[in-house]
Amino acid sequence: MQATVITTLPFGSGLDRLLSSTPKRVFWRSSKTGRISSSSRFLSRRRPLAQSAFGDSMGRMRKSLGRRVDDLAKWFLRFKLVSVPARLIANSSYAWSFISRTDRIRTNRLRDRLKQGELPEHISIIMDGNRRFAWNSNIGRDLGHHHGKEKLKDVMNWILDLEIPYFTVYALSTENMRERPEDELESLYDLYISGLDEIAADPRIHSRGVKVQAVGRLESLPSKVRDAIDRAESQTAGHSNFLFTVCLAYGGREEIVDAVREVATDHAKGELALESIDSAQISARMYTANLPDPDLVIRTSGEERISNFLLWQIAYSELHFTDVHWPSFSKNDLYEALESYQSRRRRYGE
Repeated sequence: MQATVITTLPFGSGLDRLLSSTPKRVFWRSSKTGRISSSSRFLSRRRPLAQSAFGDSMGRMRKSLGRRVDDLAKWFLRFKLVSVPARLIANSSYAWSFISRTDRIRTNRLRDRLKQGELPEHISIIMDGNRRFAWNSNIGRDLGHHHGKEKLKDVMNWILDLEIPYFTVYALSTENMRERPEDELESLYDLYISGLDEIAADPRIHSRGVKVQAVGRLESLPSKVRDAIDRAESQTAGHSNFLFTVCLAYGGREEIVDAVREVATDHAKGELALESIDSAQISARMYTANLPDPDLVIRTSGEERISNFLLWQIAYSELHFTDVHWPSFSKNDLYEALESYQSRRRRYGE
């Protein structure tokens, strides 16, 4: 069945998404039936508020309102008199300037509120959704990964502005290395090399005292990637204001296995008594021994699992899941995750 694209509108998942960096929604008309359709359902975003009964009610209201707006938009777009100006408005720099200005006001207010509360010391992010972003945007897979790399620079700057001292990202898992096609891995390796070199050469990285390190089973990476890691680490080794950690060829189970092997080796050498082996001894042998445990773990793209990331370290971490694909992750999305974090009471077994 052939279809003709009518227009794109900046619909997202509720008014709050309209006022942030949401992808545009595509509407089309079937050449066979003449029916108006859109690319996906108009759903509200998940928010921490939805964890309460009141939040559930608000969530249902947002979904219902979203579906009605979606249906109304499809009805209006049956008429060229409406679809033509709709296309002009959607592509108008003035319209997006207004939305952007409104978004900045909202973001600045949220940032000010966050700074009045307790911010996490260590944020970790599972950067997920590059390929789905590429598919939804009708662009190549490699370009989706490129957008993800550029987004990482933005997010690091936002976290630096909040003066949060530790930031860790999950870039490449051991499972990725086993399952992804070779051509995709080669493309990813090239991205890691260029990204690490760009970070090491960025004057802002040095002026703000950012130290870079990579952790994982790095020996399994190609030598060209290891060389880029060495360059980034050596050129930022003298900095101490902010520690940026990239997990490459990383798996949480593998990290625990490697730490236990070191404990067993030290015991066999007579350097570690059996009765001295405890969680502190294992923690001291983890890849991330120089980091505090993450306070907040964020995962993008709607998946609600940890995927073998920092299994030992996140025993008491707060988890935040967002439906947004990583390349579309906005400053508002980060701030909403932090707002959710501040609304929780961390009990540590109490």
